Amino acid sequence: MDRKTFVKSTILGVAAAAAGSNLAFGKEEKKSTYDELMQQVGYNHLPNKEEKTMKTILHKASTRGYANHGWLETSHSFSFANYYNPERVHFGALRVLNDDSIEGGMGFGTHPHDNMEIITIPLLGDLAHKDSMGNGTTIKSGDIQVMSAGTGIKHSEFNANAEDKVELLQIWLFPNKRDVTPRYDQITLDETKMKNQLHQILSPSVDDDGVWIHQNAWFHLGEFETGQTFEYNLKDKNNGVYVFLIDGQLTANDQWLERRDGFGMWETENVCFETKTASKLLIMEVPMIV
Repeated sequence: MDRKTFVKSTILGVAAAAAGSNLAFGKEEKKSTYDELMQQVGYNHLPNKEEKTMKTILHKASTRGYANHGWLETSHSFSFANYYNPERVHFGALRVLNDDSIEGGMGFGTHPHDNMEIITIPLLGDLAHKDSMGNGTTIKSGDIQVMSAGTGIKHSEFNANAEDKVELLQIWLFPNKRDVTPRYDQITLDETKMKNQLHQILSPSVDDDGVWIHQNAWFHLGEFETGQTFEYNLKDKNNGVYVFLIDGQLTANDQWLERRDGFGMWETENVCFETKTASKLLIMEVPMIV
């Protein structure tokens, strides 16, 4: 079996286990997360020391993988479940960026993860969470949740409301340490700090703003009025940055972006933005080699 066939079969098998309908209504899935997904690292969107590579990658919203399961409507920026694109497996340490909408009372039944940093950002509504660490909580719009799966966890996620939809971003990053003790954290963000400025919501340091993870990564959120110009300076020059435009229209280093577009850049030290309409964006700075 050649490498491309092997990568495809692995992604389809693992990702389907992680997000397919078998996760709904409480069914458990025993497949590992980390080991099989790590087999794709190095396949795309990583610097190549032997030859010059692209410095940008544009993912228009309409080109994402899409599925409607009735109870779940989802778009995948990277290969996941039944969506497979060998050119869109990951962006450095960023493995999964799912844009989910879950019907009232529905959700993902108990399922396992290991050795993955999992971040959930609700955009609308409330998400009920339970896990094998004993956590049982509701994640609301304006919160951010993180789990370090480490040696292994099981958890479930359901729409906490019977009637209204919940919309959320679920993001997976490869960690820089394997087999750590599983951990959970959740905080409410200060939305006033996002008004016409970037607010850090995630970092590698427990003493820094936001939640922390086992990876040399930083996330920032910002909500900007029309006509604002601002700049993001990378914390680590060896990292790349992936911009996900939640709402609005803007330019990032002169690249035009619209609602739900994604734009990855590396071998750069900063990104310059100009909003063309009121805009909300998520900036994810991640290592390009994992």
